[in-house]
Amino acid sequence: MKQLITAVAAILVSTASFAQFQVSASTGYAMSSAGMLTGTTTTTTSTENNYGSYGEGSNVQIRGTYFLNEKFGLELGLGYLHGADQTINKTSIPTVAEVNAVARARAFGASASMVYNFTENFYGRIGALIKVGGKTEAVVYNKVFYTDDNPSPQGLPNGSYSETNYIEDFHGQFPLGFVGALGYSFDLNEHFSLFVEAEYYGISLKRKDSELKEFNTDVALPDGTVVANFNLDNLPDGFYKETTYVDELPHSNTDGSKKLSQKVPYSSFGLNFGVTYKFSGSSK
Repeated sequence: MKQLITAVAAILVSTASFAQFQVSASTGYAMSSAGMLTGTTTTTTSTENNYGSYGEGSNVQIRGTYFLNEKFGLELGLGYLHGADQTINKTSIPTVAEVNAVARARAFGASASMVYNFTENFYGRIGALIKVGGKTEAVVYNKVFYTDDNPSPQGLPNGSYSETNYIEDFHGQFPLGFVGALGYSFDLNEHFSLFVEAEYYGISLKRKDSELKEFNTDVALPDGTVVANFNLDNLPDGFYKETTYVDELPHSNTDGSKKLSQKVPYSSFGLNFGVTYKFSGSSK
């Protein structure tokens, strides 16, 4: 027992004698690594699948790392993702429909990782990733023309149309993912260093609910005269201010505000650049 206490005390003393804390701030850009179906592009001659990930886009991060010794450290990080537009539906069929619907992430995340220094300059980190806030924002423009095959509910003449613009925010259930990175750090002086790193995020998000934040539909005659208007306080049939996503729906369900849930990809591979400040601690 005495020997065990002595050994533990020696480890604690050696750790405390080296213990060093540092903070890092970075920015970067990530590309899709999931390649999952996000939507379609339709013309008069073909329909094409669109693939991507909501993890694509620019990001900023701040991380704090506590090194136990020269090799190992523990790290906590916070980040914000300003996602790139992902095409959900792009349709261009003259006199039938014109649709431009995109969605993008506006998300806050957190990570807990272990850091390992391979050399004085090269390092790696691996850990868990969660989304702590934010949304996936859909921005939709939809113009539909009324024809013999698609008559107006108001009985308007052919060539009349409805023109809809809306923004819908989607929220997800609590996710757990993976983060890993390899980087190179270059010391400027005793306290400051610059770094560049390649980073991978592996995470997907299961939808929980959504809410219409903006909505406007104008129903117009062929000459552009508006004869009807719908908004958040007066939604047309088929639209709901709030939608809930569930794992199962009975065949008898008649509640259009409930839909089957789905997972959306957030996985990405990116490159970050940043600066690190090392607080005063014992030397190596």
